[in-house]
Amino acid sequence: MSASSIWEIAIKASLRRIDFDDVDLEDELKANDFVELPIQWRHGRIAGSLPRHHQDPFDRMLIAQAQTENLVLVSYDESFRRYDVALMPPSPFDRRITQE
Repeated sequence: MSASSIWEIAIKASLRRIDFDDVDLEDELKANDFVELPIQWRHGRIAGSLPRHHQDPFDRMLIAQAQTENLVLVSYDESFRRYDVALMPPSPFDRRITQE
């Protein structure tokens, strides 16, 4: 789990756009065997050099980390497909849920 994702979640929680008051996110991630992916200098360099297909700096960081670390990125954001990054394709079941 990218530090960028946790950072974005913390910002959204502080703005009350999501509610994580009753959840210790760090404990939940550890309990589910997530591995921490820190932001490194090379991630920042690559994120900063990516084309501006996507305006969200958090998402560009996720793309840079996936490219650099040879990881598969999980996202429903169609604009990610414009980058050279491995994406986990959503299943038909998942797509049906998000459209309802």
